[in-house]
Amino acid sequence: MGDTGERIREDPRLRDRVRVFRDREETGRLLAPLVSGIPDLTDPVISAIPAGGVGVGVPLALALRAPLHLAVVRKIQIPWNPEAGFGAVTWDGRVFLNQDLLPHLGLSREEVADAVARTRAGIRERIEKFTAGRRGPGFRGRDAVIVDDGLASGYTMLAAVDAIRSEAPRRILVAVPTGSQSAVHRVAASADLVLCLNTRTGSSFAVADAYREWHDLTDDEVLQLLQRAADAGLF
Repeated sequence: MGDTGERIREDPRLRDRVRVFRDREETGRLLAPLVSGIPDLTDPVISAIPAGGVGVGVPLALALRAPLHLAVVRKIQIPWNPEAGFGAVTWDGRVFLNQDLLPHLGLSREEVADAVARTRAGIRERIEKFTAGRRGPGFRGRDAVIVDDGLASGYTMLAAVDAIRSEAPRRILVAVPTGSQSAVHRVAASADLVLCLNTRTGSSFAVADAYREWHDLTDDEVLQLLQRAADAGLF
């Protein structure tokens, strides 16, 4: 894919393999030397997408001694299938719609607006619960490292990239343990560099398949992880 491919780093030994990581904690430590080895890494900020990205981002931030930012991004749920989404909303209120998918859903403008409003309300609640009003680190002139536990479609990550780009970072780096090849290339078209340890091809993809131990993180587990970062002076 031309220049896009040049902005991707992966571990060829892990391509198309499953169950290659024990858990999120392990992947944060595995990503640390790759991130720290990026040439001219400048004053990095680890930006973790809750919930799963916090499980990767906190051990990465601890390993790099880098401040932690919460990139609270939520998918806009399809009304009859809450596991799927047709866009995303970011912590600063930006709305991103999957324009390729939307015409096939048959949603009215009112239904789209209601779904966006519910998503925004959920983001406000999450920000208050997880940050308790803390002001996160800024990105201007610094390398932003956006972290999640995997890239399925990549649309949530694209929303985070766009929101952080507006804050004038030096570079935007995306670091994930696993991702579908299509999502990795999609994100690489917007980010400056994508680090993905386990890229998988094929028509079906699930983030969970890269892990031997997997569960959805609860809010309490996220708060415990954030406390680890706070105790280290990083959050």
